[in-house]
Amino acid sequence: MKIVIIGGTGLIGKKLTSILSAAGHEAIPASPSSGVNTLTGEGLAAAFTGADVVVDVSNSPSFAPDEVMAFFSTSANNVAAAEKAAGVKHHVALSVVGTNRMDSGYMKAKIAQEKIIAGSGIPYTILRATQFYEFLPAIGDFSTVDGVVHLPPVHMQPLAAADVSAELARIAEAAPVNGIVEVAGPEKLTIAEFVQRALAAKKDPRKIVADPGSTYFGARVDDQQDRLSGLKAKRSSMSDRAPWTLQEACPSLKVQESCQSPFHDEPHKIPLLQIFRNLRH
Repeated sequence: MKIVIIGGTGLIGKKLTSILSAAGHEAIPASPSSGVNTLTGEGLAAAFTGADVVVDVSNSPSFAPDEVMAFFSTSANNVAAAEKAAGVKHHVALSVVGTNRMDSGYMKAKIAQEKIIAGSGIPYTILRATQFYEFLPAIGDFSTVDGVVHLPPVHMQPLAAADVSAELARIAEAAPVNGIVEVAGPEKLTIAEFVQRALAAKKDPRKIVADPGSTYFGARVDDQQDRLSGLKAKRSSMSDRAPWTLQEACPSLKVQESCQSPFHDEPHKIPLLQIFRNLRH
């Protein structure tokens, strides 16, 4: 099959392209650097010609509420129109577990994207994934006040970016479900327990406090709706360990520097803490 990966030059996109290519598919990474721009529509028609499946793992370059909403809404509409014209048979999109259960500008934008996909008339599958192991150190940094890490006593079930890529490949090869599926990591612990492991692996001495008054990137979360682990998420069993250090995800960088967003469609660097701070709104 010919499978086009929007955001194919990012961390997830690169892994997905490699998996699909190894399986014998014609996997085409598409991004602004290759002349494909989902915001303007440039290059979509040419990229989708002859495509059986389109997988969208792109992300907004800005996380300001208005801008992230504009990105996901405009991109989703442009992609859907180009897919219809090209006769694409399956649209696959990456989203976030808890999107419909957390109140933030980013999550509202992802919901808008999901609604456009569902109403497009193109057969589709949306994969919602839990938090990535690679981002655990950044959660600790974001939640630090006066040298102490304050985290809500809520459970989560993170997984590796490699697992997300493998699940996306499986979905791309399968028939569309015309709905949402969820995937989570193999182990369910509190945010504090996971972040403690990540910091301990880096020999970071910061104290971690389970604080009911703290937030998850500015959003109030609780265990009542499994906001971070998924109510009916498929449990990934592919990862037998977590890459607890950010350097394993971005080996050339230090924790306080920048790392490529795992969803982003361009290989330039995005400050992780800037991304997470903007999720407050």
